[in-house]
Amino acid sequence: MNRKLLYILIAVAAIAIITILLTGTKETEPPVTAEAQKGTFEVLVYTSGTLEAENSEKITIPEELSSRNVRIYEIKISDIVEEGTVVEEGDYVASLDHKAVEEVLVQAREELEQALNEYEDARMDSNLNLSNNRDQIINARENVEAAKIILDESVYESPSVIRKAEMDLEKAKRTLQQEQEAYKLRVQQAEARVNRRVVVLNQRQNRVKELENAYRVLNIHAQKPGMVIYAKDRFGDKIKSGSTISRWMPVIATLPDLSKMISVTWVNEIDISKVKTGQKVTLGTDAFPEKKLEGEVITVANIGQPLPRSDAKVFEVKIRIFGSDTDLRPAMTTSNVIQTGIFREETFIPTDAIFHDDTLEFVFVAGKTIVRQVVETGEENENFTIIKKGLEPGEKVLLERPAHEKELPLEGMEIYYEMKRQEALESETEEKGMKTEQEIPQQGGNGEAVHGQNGTGR
Repeated sequence: MNRKLLYILIAVAAIAIITILLTGTKETEPPVTAEAQKGTFEVLVYTSGTLEAENSEKITIPEELSSRNVRIYEIKISDIVEEGTVVEEGDYVASLDHKAVEEVLVQAREELEQALNEYEDARMDSNLNLSNNRDQIINARENVEAAKIILDESVYESPSVIRKAEMDLEKAKRTLQQEQEAYKLRVQQAEARVNRRVVVLNQRQNRVKELENAYRVLNIHAQKPGMVIYAKDRFGDKIKSGSTISRWMPVIATLPDLSKMISVTWVNEIDISKVKTGQKVTLGTDAFPEKKLEGEVITVANIGQPLPRSDAKVFEVKIRIFGSDTDLRPAMTTSNVIQTGIFREETFIPTDAIFHDDTLEFVFVAGKTIVRQVVETGEENENFTIIKKGLEPGEKVLLERPAHEKELPLEGMEIYYEMKRQEALESETEEKGMKTEQEIPQQGGNGEAVHGQNGTGR
């Protein structure tokens, strides 16, 4: 019985000791703090991008294929050198589908032969028809001469015979005039008919000539030295052997100027307001992590684009890289750090140390006792925030809310009141400015307010 009681007492004592140890550890464990620092504060925007040449020479399908008269709207690439191939001026780059052009050329030559035959037929028909019309005019002219002779010989005949001879002469003259006018009309019609055939013939001759010229330039050569980089089709896929090129998207490849490179990156809509042209950028590349490059922002897009499978929008930003580096290649991935702001001699703390309660921003200052201190914040970067008022360098702040925060004293409310006063002043100034802008159109040309139609103010 005594031994059983002893075991119970030992167990109770052990539990009590463990409880005391655990409770004591929790109560005496120091809170996690950070110290307010003073120094240079940088506001940075981090992005990833893709290298491109700032300037490049486009390799396109020959201009001869872009002619409307050729009527070839799409053509396949039958062969192209490997991407990354370094070429000199005049070197072979790609070949387009010769067979497709051959088929069109054969058809065009057949159409040309048909047009030539139709032209010859129209010319021969016109000559034959006009020859018949000329014979009719000759006959009509002879009829007029015969009618004149009959009239002259009827001078001693009766008046009725003379009258009939006169009428026959007038009729012969009218017939001659009609034949002559009809001949002129038929000449015009024949000329128009032949001219139409000539136009068609010329069009088909020109088409055959242009197709022959296009056939001769289906092997494409580099206009400048450089490295061949494949273009992309309308679906965003890279051009390759077998791809189809259209006259509306004629670029096959580019020859980038590797001495001037840019990084094309995308900035989210939250940070885009911070990014401006001329800002300095530090860049790195995944291919050469040991290299650090310098550059600057040269363009910022005004219109955003939706991020795939997301409601967020991103804005295109281009960064020019200073100097040249022979190791850099288009399509390499870059890590970009854009310096959107730099502030000297500022006090700042980790953003995690700033807490919010309704309209107040405050920190927990750890001194002899812990107090809630109202602060006025400024710019922030990825990890830290500037404290304009409420903290001094060297003061320590808690990174977590203490369990008994409601019992802690609140200090610095004058900072909050001053901030509200400044907001009210700014709002009042803005309202006055808007009111002034509304009153300006109501003033006359001499600067005096116009109160009535007669300008007397009554």
